[in-house]
Amino acid sequence: MKVGCVKEIKNREYRVGLIPDNVKSYVNAGHQVLIERGAGLGSGFTDQEYEKAGAVLKDTAKEVWDGVDMMVKVKEPLPEEYPYFRKDLLLYTYLHLAADRPLTDAMLASGMHGFAYETLIEKDGSIPLLAPMSQIAGRLSIQEGAKYLEKTFGGSGVLLSGVPGTPKANVVILGGGTVGTNACKIAVGMGANVTILDISLPRLAYLDDIFGARIQTLVSNDANIENSVKNADLVIGAVLIPGKAAPKIMKEAYLKEMRPGSVIVDVAVDQGGCCETTKVTYHDDPIYEVDGVVHYCVGNMPGAVPRTSTIALTNATLPYGLLLASHGLEEACRTNPVLISGVNTYDGKLTCKNVADSFGMEYTDLKSLL
Repeated sequence: MKVGCVKEIKNREYRVGLIPDNVKSYVNAGHQVLIERGAGLGSGFTDQEYEKAGAVLKDTAKEVWDGVDMMVKVKEPLPEEYPYFRKDLLLYTYLHLAADRPLTDAMLASGMHGFAYETLIEKDGSIPLLAPMSQIAGRLSIQEGAKYLEKTFGGSGVLLSGVPGTPKANVVILGGGTVGTNACKIAVGMGANVTILDISLPRLAYLDDIFGARIQTLVSNDANIENSVKNADLVIGAVLIPGKAAPKIMKEAYLKEMRPGSVIVDVAVDQGGCCETTKVTYHDDPIYEVDGVVHYCVGNMPGAVPRTSTIALTNATLPYGLLLASHGLEEACRTNPVLISGVNTYDGKLTCKNVADSFGMEYTDLKSLL
């Protein structure tokens, strides 16, 4: 199979879908790999490294898109990439379709096969292709939140850890999954007072076992959320329903009860955000203010640390990518039925139920099409 990778064009996105080591793995498995020149520079990988690994370098993204059977990316395609869509193309990337109806419509109209990293669910219930970016985003959320609490950036001027004789910052984390757990780990490590909320009692018990008396766990409901964020210096939105739009559990009315200069970091922004006042921002203009509360809603947070995040992501995506390239989508899904959960569009059909439910669109079970 011909496998390709192009430079990401999303604003301030420096990650890349394939690193030179991945190229070598694909080539050794009998595939040809086409790479757009300069695709890996943002993550610190040179064209020479790709060539040495066996890649064929192309001058333009169009040459790569037009010349491959399978495109490996990081972020969802932008409108200027829609013309490259075609029926015989397999796209392997983050898609976040539930937050992007135009992209969903474009993919369905083209008949292309769309495989979304974020909806692949393993037999044990884990989300292996989302987990590494969730780990990074969770840890970054505290780092960025701490920065924007500084007065210089419009924050209240609170240090997360405080110092002897001063109050520590109050951090509230909405969601105890991978993002929330990693945010909790960093916030606890920095010495903040941490409250974490989740709808799952077993998950709260797990978090209590890990962090013990260093955190407060609460069941996630309207009353507990509202009461917790009133006194929060930093709120982390870490809610996820795989493939589905995030529920808006952080209400706009709550902002009026928060202290001026408090900060919200909505990591769920890729799926539409879990705060009613969330709108997508970018690394070059990451914040805005609503009712005196600073909002950080960057849609590609791990792109701020592209070297780390690219290596972490491709460590996870390579094994599944090799399966898809070596067997083709259909046979790979028959060989490993877990892959079916990653297929969001197939021959003009919407094959991810959560995406279909988010838009009220028709859902087709992929098994009926294979």
